[in-house]
Amino acid sequence: METNGIPDKQSMEGDTDLQFLLVGGDLLKVRSPSWKKTRFYKLQDDCKTMWQESKKSFKTFETFSIDDISDVRAGRQSEGLKKYTEVPVEGRCFSIVFKGRRKNLDLIASSEEEAKQWVCSLVKLRSNISNVNCLQKTEHWIFNCLKKADKNRDDKLNLKELKNFLHQINVDVDDEYAAELFKTCDKSESGFLDGKEIQHFYDILTHREEINIIYGEYAKTNGLMSAENLVEFLMKEQREKTTLADAHKLIEKYELDERAKQEKCMSKDGFLMYSHHAEGMVSNTGHMELYQDMSQPINHYFISSSHNTYLMKDQLIGPSSTEAYIRALSKGCRCVELDCWDGSEGEPVIYHGYTRTSKILFKDVIKAIKEHAFKTSDYPVILSLENHCSIEQQKLMAQHMTSTLGSALLTAPLGETMPTTFPSPEELKGRFLIKGKRLNKLDAIFSPEAPCEGGNDCVTEEEEENEEGEKQQEEKKKKKTNKLKLAKELSDMVIYCKSIHFNGFEDARNNMGFYEMSSFKEGKAVALAEESANSYIHHNVDKLSRVYPAGSRTDSSNYNPVPLWNAGCQMVSLNFQTACTEMDVHQGRFLTNGKCGYILKPSYLRDRASEFDPITLTRGAWLQHKTLHVMVISAQQLPKVNTKKSSIVDPLVKVQVFGVPADTAEKETNYLLNNGFNPQWNENFKFDVYVPKLALVRFLIEDFDSMSQNDFVAQFTLPFNSLQMGYRHVPLLNKDGDILPSAGLFVHIMVVDADSE
Repeated sequence: METNGIPDKQSMEGDTDLQFLLVGGDLLKVRSPSWKKTRFYKLQDDCKTMWQESKKSFKTFETFSIDDISDVRAGRQSEGLKKYTEVPVEGRCFSIVFKGRRKNLDLIASSEEEAKQWVCSLVKLRSNISNVNCLQKTEHWIFNCLKKADKNRDDKLNLKELKNFLHQINVDVDDEYAAELFKTCDKSESGFLDGKEIQHFYDILTHREEINIIYGEYAKTNGLMSAENLVEFLMKEQREKTTLADAHKLIEKYELDERAKQEKCMSKDGFLMYSHHAEGMVSNTGHMELYQDMSQPINHYFISSSHNTYLMKDQLIGPSSTEAYIRALSKGCRCVELDCWDGSEGEPVIYHGYTRTSKILFKDVIKAIKEHAFKTSDYPVILSLENHCSIEQQKLMAQHMTSTLGSALLTAPLGETMPTTFPSPEELKGRFLIKGKRLNKLDAIFSPEAPCEGGNDCVTEEEEENEEGEKQQEEKKKKKTNKLKLAKELSDMVIYCKSIHFNGFEDARNNMGFYEMSSFKEGKAVALAEESANSYIHHNVDKLSRVYPAGSRTDSSNYNPVPLWNAGCQMVSLNFQTACTEMDVHQGRFLTNGKCGYILKPSYLRDRASEFDPITLTRGAWLQHKTLHVMVISAQQLPKVNTKKSSIVDPLVKVQVFGVPADTAEKETNYLLNNGFNPQWNENFKFDVYVPKLALVRFLIEDFDSMSQNDFVAQFTLPFNSLQMGYRHVPLLNKDGDILPSAGLFVHIMVVDADSE
């Protein structure tokens, strides 16, 4: 079998970078000051798996997939290398950063040249693999499973090896069916499959009857789909406005057979290739790019926001890490939180106060943010400061931000006069904004003689108190005052996001400047969104609001962000480190607009006169009653939930709609026994969606369990208005929000005006 586009050993013979990985070499693995051990690393022959061997007398080895690598960083960039190595070895160090929650692999090469070679080769291989399309990855995955099943490595499969292979790809078959399949393919009657017989077995395995039926209906030109036939399919089934020229481009792009391409036709294989690419996916390709107006005031956008960003796990004893900031920023987060406390060695630290979470240096966090802030998105990053430091260490905080962030740090309003509204994300590209306390009004910048509020260097600490746990609040009750001394240097950095206590909507209308904002604990925010939704919407037309999880969520669980978005809240902060439904929905909300972390709110959430209320829907521009028809057809290559050999998925699909209460719904298919490879449901669902601009659709696959809660298998969430109609493949993400390269869901989508049905 061919590897179909994936780099293989033969195709890489002339590539010195990749040949270097195939040969491999010794590296020093670093875990602590005393744990630094030599390990041998090399790329396996599949050119997709790295192999590690220890130097123990009883040798052990581990492997990891190149697909699992998130980043390769040269130098002492990781916390581990900074902490456990010295500056002189900087050039010999590098780190392999993994997707999900796996720890970094910190390594030291024998020379700087060798370290550069490892980094360059790994980056190149990762790029090659990431550029391979989904169909090729699927075929390569199957190819590797076949190789793994061939226990004696004779390039042949006996019946026992075939059964082993079927288990690996998540298919449970009885002995009789396995024997029948084997007999069908064993044309030579030799008792094993090789060469063309394995290819025949592969063809039977990857047969997509549903694709064949769709293709056959429109392949009206000598068994092929002509450009005219393709236009008919795109217009009738996919509901796309298209031309003959568009069809010719698709044929040129995806057709694999040169003869068919010359005849301007699309074969079945070309059609399958098209269906696995962006044009055949469920997400509107135009919405995946930056497509929204970015010139509106910044408070007119939903802003991807993180709570206690520094935490990797729970809120009580878990580790704090700069890596948590890097991961959040890489997912498009644009508002990160820094809980700042006096450090014992004169340097401010970040950790969750009054808990046993570990501490990290403030200056290291600022450096990490500077390095990674604009790799995923060019749009502004807001640093939400929870300041508990002494004046001296506050001055150090200001110095670190000034020296590290430089001119990117916003320290004065844009323009030469006192602003009356926020600048836009476009105007703030590449800039850092500080959210925190300020000693005086913003207009004091234009009136240098203006006194500080209250005439001193103190501010109330009410907001911080709201975010803290019971233990800290008890300690504060013992104090006579609840004041925080604030350094002028830090105060002056707060421009558009001055934190103040919320005293009700009327007080906010009469007394708050546009740049003054409040943070709301989850419970308070949800109550306002349910009981005073329209007032909350009006408040958020002019002001910024931040919402954060209740202090009782010590396990770093999350709350449902949707009701807060429905009320116009911009910064609905979640615990990014926790894999859960709420984070899936968050990722779906910010999936579009180039994943830039800013989504323009609907017009009725930006209008001071808006009468929109998500709880009690009335007639208005927001009410656009649609009917969503979803047919769940099939899935492909679902991952095992339990990696045990005997564990086979019993999959079911849930289609969920999130939005205003009237739109929230869930429907599910029947479960199918023992088939994660190519399950087929062909089940239809119908949903009423009244406020489409606020709705999100989630496709969730679970492993059915009659005795306990179903297990998560995969999911994909996207905005309702970004759905493409017709026959579509749905990419699938794992629990950490990373793509599952070989897995997919196949559906048919239709959205119609409810009145027209």
